[in-house]
Amino acid sequence: MRPRAWCGVLAAVALSATACGGGGGEAEKTDGAGAAASARAGFPVTVTDCMGMKTTFDAAPKRIVTSNAAGLELLMWLGAGDKVAGTGFPPGKGALPREYTEAGAKVPVLGKSVIPKEKLLGSGADLYVDAFSSMKNMGKMGDAPTAEEFKAAGIKHVFLKSTACASMAKAPRTDLSGVEADIEELGKVTGTSARATELVTGMRKKTDGVRDALKDVPADKRPTYFLFDYDAGTKQPMAVCNRQVANAVIGMAGGRNVFADCDGDFKPVGWEDVVAKDPDWIQLAVRNRGSEEANNKAFDEAAEFLRTFPATAGLKAVQEGHFVRINSERTTIGGVRSADTVREIAHTLHPDRVK
Repeated sequence: MRPRAWCGVLAAVALSATACGGGGGEAEKTDGAGAAASARAGFPVTVTDCMGMKTTFDAAPKRIVTSNAAGLELLMWLGAGDKVAGTGFPPGKGALPREYTEAGAKVPVLGKSVIPKEKLLGSGADLYVDAFSSMKNMGKMGDAPTAEEFKAAGIKHVFLKSTACASMAKAPRTDLSGVEADIEELGKVTGTSARATELVTGMRKKTDGVRDALKDVPADKRPTYFLFDYDAGTKQPMAVCNRQVANAVIGMAGGRNVFADCDGDFKPVGWEDVVAKDPDWIQLAVRNRGSEEANNKAFDEAAEFLRTFPATAGLKAVQEGHFVRINSERTTIGGVRSADTVREIAHTLHPDRVK
C-alpha cells in the first residue's frame, strides 16, 4: 500500500509592478468620469470573507492572482482570464476545459503548491482570489499574509467561500448554491455579472433536469456511494464529509454519501469504516493525468487495488463492478462543471431516468 498522501487532498481542494488598487476594505479614489463608469458597471461592490469581514471594490481589478486552478478556471469562464497574472497549484495537463487549455498554460506559476508569501505580496496584483480560508490550513507548505500585509501590498483579498469556508459551514451542503454564489460574487467583483448570471442559469437548468428525473425515487431507495480518493493514499482512506461540495454533488445525483454523517469537509477514516458502510457504488476519484489513456490507466489501478486489497475485495460495489470513473477535481472542487458532474453521476446511478 502507498503511504497516505495528505497533500493529495490539499491539491484537490486546491485545484500573478506596482499594485493597482487599495488593500483591505478601503475605497479607492476615482475622478468624476471614472466614478460614473464604475457605477454603470455595477460598482461599488462589497464582499465578505469567511468571518464576515468586508472588502469594497470601486472598480474591477486589473491584475489578479489565484490561489489554485479553481479560481483560475472560474475567471476564465467569466471572461476575466486575461487579467490573471499568476496562480498557485497550477492546473495539470488536461485539467482545464479544452477551450481554456492554451490560455491556462500561459498563466505564470507563482507556486507549484501554495504561493510563497513574499512572492504573493510582491506579485503586483490588486486582487488575490483565495480558495483556502488560510494557508495555515495547508500544513507546513506556507504562511498566509496577514490582512495588514495584504493592505500594505495593495492587494484586496476575496474568497471562494464554497471551498474556503466549507469546514466552517453550519449545515450540510446539499446543493450547489454556494458554488453559484461564488460565481455571482466573482462576477460582480470583476465586472462580469452578466456572464455570471448566464453560467449560473445554465448550471441550474442541468441540475433541475436531474432533480425532476429523480423526484419520485425515495431517499431510502437511492444507492449508497463512497468517493475513494485514490491519490490521497490507500493506507488510510479519506472521506468526504457533509460540508464538502462532493456531498452536494453526490446527493443531487441521486446517491447517498456513506460519510454524510461526519461534519466538516474531509476526514481520515479507517478501511473498517468503509467496509461497515458496504457502499453500492464507489467513485474511483483519481487526479486528472492529462490524457484519456493516462486517466484510464489510473482508474484501472484504483479498481485493481480495491479488488485485491483484502479489506475491500468483498465489498458489494467491488463484487458487482459498480465503479464511477470521474476525476476527483470535478467532484471535490466547486465550479461551473459541477453541474455536469451531477448529471454524469446521475446517469451512471440511474441510467433509465437520466439520459
